[in-house]
Amino acid sequence: MVFLFSLTLFVSAGLLFSVQPMIGKMILPKLGGSPAVWNTCMVFFQAALLIGYLYAHLLTRLSRRWQALVHLGVICLPFLLLPIHISNKAIMAIPSETNPIPWLIGFLVMATALPFIVVSTTAPLLQKWFSITRHHHAHDPYFLYSASNLGSMIGLLMYPLLVEPRLNLMQQSLFWTVGYGCLAVLILCCAFVTLRLKIDPSKANEQPLQNYHMNSFSHTIRERKVNTEDNTHDSKEDEWPHDTEGITYLRLLRWVLFAFIPSSLLLGVTTFLTTDIAPFPLLWVVPLALYLLSFILVFARRPIMPPYWFGRVLSLCAVVLLIVFIVKANHPAWLIIILNLLLFVTAAMIFHGELARDRPPPSRLTEFYLCLSVGGVLGGLFNAIVAPLLFDNILELPAVMLLACALRPTGRKSDGTKAAFAIRWRDAAWAMGIGLLTVGLIYTVLGVSLSREGFSLLFIFAVPALMAYRFVRNPMRFALSLLVILVAGLLFMDAHERTLIVHRNFFGVIRVTDYAEGKYRLFFHGSTLHGLQSLEPSRQGEALSYFHHSGPIGQVFDIVNASSSSLSIGVVGLGVGSLAAYAKPTQDWTFYEINPAVVQIARDPQMFTFLKNNHARSFTIILGDARLRLQDAENQQYDLLVLDAFSSDSIPIHLVTMEALQLYLQALSNDGILAFNITNRRLDLKPVFANLAHDANLIGLIRNDYQINIDDQNKGKARSVWVVMARNKNSLAPLFKDTRWELLRPDTTMGVWTDDFSNILSVVKWRR
Repeated sequence: MVFLFSLTLFVSAGLLFSVQPMIGKMILPKLGGSPAVWNTCMVFFQAALLIGYLYAHLLTRLSRRWQALVHLGVICLPFLLLPIHISNKAIMAIPSETNPIPWLIGFLVMATALPFIVVSTTAPLLQKWFSITRHHHAHDPYFLYSASNLGSMIGLLMYPLLVEPRLNLMQQSLFWTVGYGCLAVLILCCAFVTLRLKIDPSKANEQPLQNYHMNSFSHTIRERKVNTEDNTHDSKEDEWPHDTEGITYLRLLRWVLFAFIPSSLLLGVTTFLTTDIAPFPLLWVVPLALYLLSFILVFARRPIMPPYWFGRVLSLCAVVLLIVFIVKANHPAWLIIILNLLLFVTAAMIFHGELARDRPPPSRLTEFYLCLSVGGVLGGLFNAIVAPLLFDNILELPAVMLLACALRPTGRKSDGTKAAFAIRWRDAAWAMGIGLLTVGLIYTVLGVSLSREGFSLLFIFAVPALMAYRFVRNPMRFALSLLVILVAGLLFMDAHERTLIVHRNFFGVIRVTDYAEGKYRLFFHGSTLHGLQSLEPSRQGEALSYFHHSGPIGQVFDIVNASSSSLSIGVVGLGVGSLAAYAKPTQDWTFYEINPAVVQIARDPQMFTFLKNNHARSFTIILGDARLRLQDAENQQYDLLVLDAFSSDSIPIHLVTMEALQLYLQALSNDGILAFNITNRRLDLKPVFANLAHDANLIGLIRNDYQINIDDQNKGKARSVWVVMARNKNSLAPLFKDTRWELLRPDTTMGVWTDDFSNILSVVKWRR
């Protein structure tokens, strides 16, 4: 019976967490690949999980027979919607000028809500069924939760390692449908076994629903232990070692709060890493796998309870990462990734471990999981909905990190939710002293030191942070000390960087700053530079960074402008409008941009002047995803089509597929040129474009412009990698004479990327 229940939970959890990356792969490309898409999906799945747990809680108030009949009927409903897919009609309904979150949530509700909710009910329901049997482990069925989370983690990790490289999206959906059918059979077997086995009469639930009002959730928040009306409950539950205070308001709050912290940190760490440190979607899987691993370890039959020195590790990581966040460091990337993941996993082990230690008797099992789900949903809502409204920067990560430091248990008897929130005047006084020290160092050190980089900044914030670490035995004092350092540091860095604009929306955080004593104005998405303009009047019309005239794209424009005086140019990705510096009075230019905030900044002459001063005959900006908006372009409209779209550091996957290339060729003239900016830090996209060119019978060249002299760097030129394609060799003839351009040759070990198939792992640059 243990094997049957464990296998069912394992399969259920595997389906639950394999559908999430599959849906993400379907949707992310349609919305520009923004990390906010993943966060919104996570919030939806957490909300669906909450509904599933609530259903399981209410269902267990029925008799065993009715539980089985009702649930087996509900299991059959998702077959009406399977296999999961995204229709062309749904794609065309994606809004181009408004926030796409409502569309995204609506699609998720229609396509995946019912299957996901039904699968999510399995964990609490089967544990409840198991708890009323005569099995010798039935008095503590929580160990089955480890089997459930093990299935979740394996399902999650198998997706990028085994599923994605071998199956397209339709095949993945069909296999998921088959897996769901197998799960339905397993649940049927579990229901049959539960009905056939002799049930412990003290745990049987055969009475009508109205006689079980004392088991309802509304009565669990009393300030005393709640007993059933007939006082017949199992003796093992009377001696339940984890139930120390009854189900009180405070205990419910602790369950919700301790589930909230790891859930919020999960999304905060994921957003920070994939936006600022190593922006590729594969990293989204790693924190979620660690999140599930913590549940496996703490709810195991022989749990690895988190020792209280985990709190020391958490606090030390918080000190280091606080400095990293203030100074906006992103190198060395591997070290920052490790520190973020270490902070997250220690916090998850600490708070999930406390939840495991404080779990109630099996009679309150569904209520316990309901509270955990509420905490998870609140964590997701805070990061995906509330934080973008409150903060311009990604401040939710340090905020919840400090909350974790303040609430972490120390092993003392005084630990508790109420005690943790009690702020004594001594704690506030010490924190204010640390804040004054930080401010004093800022003005003292910068007044003496000529350098405002490197060691000076490290010294300013490391000294008070290390002094704050002395309070590690007092979590509240320690957290308050770090909080005042964070506030002082952010205020100083904003003034020091001369930040002009910080804007956050669905597509991420964009920032405009002046640099090098006012010589240049920079435009960032996350930590990635997306535009640069000289503030010297004589150089304001120069295209800089990746678009420098001596770089690959400068050569392409020389060829195009020499071929004809009247041309139509299309550009996917606006940035600050740098490419408009190449516009001629006889040319028609069209830009495609997905982010309205980017358009607003590029059009503001107080920020950048490329668009204001362009010389094109006509100039148009089309808002929306290029894959959708290019469908409205006339056939053979463009003589040159430049793909310069980025999701933080790399080009979105949906813009480098076979279907996307066919769309570009449809809009390109017979002698036209396609140019792709594939500059990034983490992905080697050369074989991807080589196979695309070969599959479409195109001539393809690549130039790696990484060898830049110091003089060019000082003048604003950045390293770049560009790919060009054309239908015939004559269009690229001048580039064939330049040895810096290399002919693209297909890679037989890698297939052609399509909308249904891509393999990120195969192009990751493991060594930088």
